[in-house]
Amino acid sequence: MPRSMPLMMLCAALLAQADERANRLVGAGVAEFNAAYQAWDGARFAAASELFRQAVSHAPASGAALYWLGTTEFHRMLRLETEVSTRARKSEVDAAREAALSALTRAVQLDERHAESHALLGTLYGMKIGGSLLRAAQYGPRVQKHCKKALELGADNPRVRYLIGTCQFHVARRPAARREALATFLEAEKLFVLEARRPVGPLEPRWGRSSCLTFIGRTYEALGERAEAADAFRRALAEHPADHWAKEGLERVTANP
Repeated sequence: MPRSMPLMMLCAALLAQADERANRLVGAGVAEFNAAYQAWDGARFAAASELFRQAVSHAPASGAALYWLGTTEFHRMLRLETEVSTRARKSEVDAAREAALSALTRAVQLDERHAESHALLGTLYGMKIGGSLLRAAQYGPRVQKHCKKALELGADNPRVRYLIGTCQFHVARRPAARREALATFLEAEKLFVLEARRPVGPLEPRWGRSSCLTFIGRTYEALGERAEAADAFRRALAEHPADHWAKEGLERVTANP
């Protein structure tokens, strides 16, 4: 036996142990993320992120760990945005957004065909624009590149459709553009219904349906269709009672004009 063989076998064993440890951490992180999402709990999002970071430290080339880290930081950013606005809080929001961008960028470098990672990147770069023409020139091409790639690779993925719809919604200024965003959200909702009928694996994402319903409500509201908006907000709350955007939207559209 060549002298290098025992060393190669040891290295292989250590790598296998690291991968196994990373898989356990990702599984624990997904469970923590799902609990955080349902309760909309910032502390649990942070705990899930830490589990995914540990998984990445054990297996830096784990696309699953990087996708879930980016997804969790994306939602942690959204959760932080609902809290009282302070300079320190803005710093935390920015840090979460950059952490999500970093993890998802690495995820698509490892697997350029991961549609959800592309959709999340397009959404995050769109958020960085924030209505600024200067930032639109800087980040707009990245938004278009990632959204186009996401649709090419995941046209039947409900989270891809939902995230593309949020990009359309935020730039829509005319009724026709809002109708286009609404059509995307409604298609995403159909795909969410189909997805819900399939069994779910331990690491498989199932987030997004309640938020999609909330955006359907917000889009109907922007179009002046209050009854349809109220129905969508109620359906969102039935899925996710902690959805404060749906609660606030329902209060708005059911208030006396």
